Amino acid sequence: MNKAELIEKVAEITKGTKADAGRAIDAVFDTVTDALKNNEKVAIAGFGTFSVSARSARKGRNPQTGEEIEIKAANVPKFSAAKKLKEELN
Repeated sequence: MNKAELIEKVAEITKGTKADAGRAIDAVFDTVTDALKNNEKVAIAGFGTFSVSARSARKGRNPQTGEEIEIKAANVPKFSAAKKLKEELN
């Protein structure tokens, strides 16, 4: 499912317009992104937790040439599914 399909499904479920659903979804995504930028966790009960994990610098290899390269340290988003979501899938 892509974003357009998600918006369509939310509009259908809420019996609202696609424009309203799109604004609501964008607001949720923007809020989660802003919280992660501030190094905050976002926990959604029954769904999961979004957090930021620090990845340290490391050495890697260019797969085309085999040349060793330095991969910079980075902050990366992480998602942990809630027990309820895991149970729904099995």
